[in-house]
Amino acid sequence: MKLKKIIIAGGGTGGHIFPAIAVANALRRIDPSIQVLFIGAKGKMEMEKVPQAGYRIEGLDIAGFNRASLLKNWSLPFKLIKSFFQVRKIFQSFGPDAVFGVGGYSSFPVLKYAQQQGIPTFLHEANSFAGKSNIMLGKKASLVMVATAGMEKFFPPEKLVRTGNPVRREIAERTVLREEALEFFGIREGKPTVLVIGGSLGARSINNAIAKHINAFFQAGVQLIWQTGKGNLELVSAEIRNRKDVCVTEFITKMNYAYTAADVVVSRAGAIALAEICACGKPSVLVPYPHAAEDHQTVNASILVNNGAALMVADQTADQELVDALLGLVADNEKCERFGNAASTLYVKNADMVIAEHIIEILEKTNG
Repeated sequence: MKLKKIIIAGGGTGGHIFPAIAVANALRRIDPSIQVLFIGAKGKMEMEKVPQAGYRIEGLDIAGFNRASLLKNWSLPFKLIKSFFQVRKIFQSFGPDAVFGVGGYSSFPVLKYAQQQGIPTFLHEANSFAGKSNIMLGKKASLVMVATAGMEKFFPPEKLVRTGNPVRREIAERTVLREEALEFFGIREGKPTVLVIGGSLGARSINNAIAKHINAFFQAGVQLIWQTGKGNLELVSAEIRNRKDVCVTEFITKMNYAYTAADVVVSRAGAIALAEICACGKPSVLVPYPHAAEDHQTVNASILVNNGAALMVADQTADQELVDALLGLVADNEKCERFGNAASTLYVKNADMVIAEHIIEILEKTNG
């Protein structure tokens, strides 16, 4: 029987990369003979994280649309044309049987070319508000897998299947003990622990609020595990970084340890971050990124807030409101428990395996 070859396209942030790796792992668990090739954007974090996970990746010379400065987009048409030639060369060399897109601007030319060639394409839309690229690609996709209900307004209903969002298996299963997790970060048992994550690239408003009001945590007897994001360590003084009740790092490699150690989580409201919070059953304070396309992070966060699983603080008021809201939640054990239980009920289990099974099922039907 011919070996199946699948391309997984997308990236840019951990919210795209880590779910993609989770699905790749699930495909290999179902059929170890499957060959998986990733395609991402040169210079982005997928070019580092995917090989670390044991997969090969090809990079495209492509960039996303700059909403902050329209003048910086002049080269986009040329980069898009160049990326199509690069995609064609990769396809001719690898010969994929199917393409799975997880979002991020590098996924568009890959899936578009696959559809032009009649190769089955699969989409995963992690957010509750679909991106424009996915909406366009969804019209010709073999299947569109979504995280939330009500996505018929974006995609053909007959192509929709609700799978939830893939969560890395080590996070979903969390077999590590709390004592071991705390020891990993060099902090102690016996104090409430807050995990601060602004996403893999950091969140300025969250970082600034925590740094400005850091003494409030020490006065309340609360310790921190703080992921600042790449290039943001200078926000935190050496004096604070050397404290025994604070662990500050640019990037947390073992997020399963971080969630296990945490009593409360502060986070942006990216779809995958929220899926991880729900998988771990953690109460949270969410600060949606206000410049996300169609303000989809606010829509994501509202689902948790409306289900009694989280608090939400607006980005523009984070400096004044975030730390007070956070410490108020930490001090309320009953509310923390209620929020954590509500978060757990929102988690859709085994999304990675469900997505992988759908891809293989349709692929086998297509190949007869």
